Amino acid sequence: MAKILLRSGSLDDFQAVGGGGQTVFHLALQVRETLRLRKQLALADCLAIPQLNDEGDRVDWYSPIQGDVVSWKAADETLRTRALHYLEGLQESARTLSKKCLQSDKTAQQLFGALLEKSLQFPGENHLFLVDGKPVISFWGFVNLNEAAREDTLDCLRYVEPQEMEVPEIAELPAVEEPLAPIIVFQQAEAPLLSADEPLINAYTLPVDEPDDTSTPVETVAAAPSPKARRPRWMWGIPLAAAVAALAIVVPLTIPTSQAESEPVAEKAAMPEMPTTKPLPVLAAALPLHQASFKPEPVVKAEEKPVVIAAIPKDAMVMDATQMRTGTTRFLNGTWRLQMDISDAHSGKAPSLRYQIQNNKGTARVVREGNIICKAAIFSGLHQNGELMIKSRGNAQCSDGTRYPLPEISCKPGNSNVAVCHARFDAKTVVPLTFKKTGA
Repeated sequence: MAKILLRSGSLDDFQAVGGGGQTVFHLALQVRETLRLRKQLALADCLAIPQLNDEGDRVDWYSPIQGDVVSWKAADETLRTRALHYLEGLQESARTLSKKCLQSDKTAQQLFGALLEKSLQFPGENHLFLVDGKPVISFWGFVNLNEAAREDTLDCLRYVEPQEMEVPEIAELPAVEEPLAPIIVFQQAEAPLLSADEPLINAYTLPVDEPDDTSTPVETVAAAPSPKARRPRWMWGIPLAAAVAALAIVVPLTIPTSQAESEPVAEKAAMPEMPTTKPLPVLAAALPLHQASFKPEPVVKAEEKPVVIAAIPKDAMVMDATQMRTGTTRFLNGTWRLQMDISDAHSGKAPSLRYQIQNNKGTARVVREGNIICKAAIFSGLHQNGELMIKSRGNAQCSDGTRYPLPEISCKPGNSNVAVCHARFDAKTVVPLTFKKTGA
């Protein structure tokens, strides 16, 4: 029966995860076979079968079961909910089995437990398919580039509907009646009605209050006729108001001169005389004065400690400060032997790593037990924070058909500018690294 191809992709597009010094993908077939032998058939059937191409850079993922294939995005909500509950049960079974194997005294069991802990990791929902209604995961044991393994592997499948924000009801504010500006109304005297017998030009008289019996009678003055339009009665009071205002200003200024001149004299007479102060005593000329002197405190000099220059280890990589300022890495050119505290999961020995770099490009060469040689292209450069970064373009391809993970290396100048480096395999695995110059 023909196998169902679910997905194909390049290994360089993803990042492999693992444990115990090995990646899940390099031992994927062994993980599935161990699950089958442990009667964990449901867990094994949800993991697609990987198959590398001849070049070893691409992989095809095939379904272990038969049936109609539906992608996760194309499935309806009912199928998704049922498949998610199914995967949650498998995840709990894998977690229980992993903890049990990690507590074993056997190295192989511990390695299987460490790999099983990361086996259900996958890049995203695009790599999950429903075959005959059951979930099958492709690219399991991988995550997206520059991403760490998720604590909850199924978190990318849970869709949370965004909560609608409740808009608070705004109560109608009472209308504020703004105070109206006072309106000044000039009341105009009513003009007398004209009759046909009276002339168009008529004379008006100013209204005058009735005088008291003791006041002088005021004669009524008739206004001269004007050829223009008649002026309202209230405008006749403007000249009179102006005259009254001018009279009020002039009256205070007509103070008798004799009274004005007498006020300063009265003020002088009223001021009390200031008491005379006694003269200050005169200092005697024969005071016992002494010349002041300054005695400086003795300056204690700090003990000068001799400058200790640490010896530079032989063949160590020295990050030249001048080259670092100019942004060049000529100090990295050559062949280097890498030493780090890490061992192979099968042999228990540290692998032999050699990097050959020229002008920020080169090749990484790893020799494993059994003379298995793995190679990968690498590149280097200076980061903005001043660190030297060395990365590989994917995992190293080995002569036995497997692939070997290479770390991301970062270096910074230490004492005497000797490089202090670290190798980072994943978010939790970071080990110190030493570069040694070699001629071969």
